[in-house]
Amino acid sequence: MFVAAVLAILATMIMALTRSMLGPTIYDRILAINAGGSATVLFIAVLGFLMGRPEFLDIALAYALINFIGTLAILKFIKFGNLGGSDPIDTSIYTKND
Repeated sequence: MFVAAVLAILATMIMALTRSMLGPTIYDRILAINAGGSATVLFIAVLGFLMGRPEFLDIALAYALINFIGTLAILKFIKFGNLGGSDPIDTSIYTKND
């Protein structure tokens, strides 16, 4: 039963990897990477259960937190152009007003 779960998770990871390469927009790619990270968390948890190592759940939780914070950081960088400020990029300086 758990072998089927592992195979399903691996299939989900492959589909997320494919979407992250072929996504038409940057937001589709970020969503696919986040979904792949969530599938990785599930994979680590199921693998820990199969191997009888409950400490893998701690690793899976730490990876989930890193995945979440990383996704937020990437989205903030795309929106604002930096990670320190909160002002959006002023694009008016790049346009020519002749």
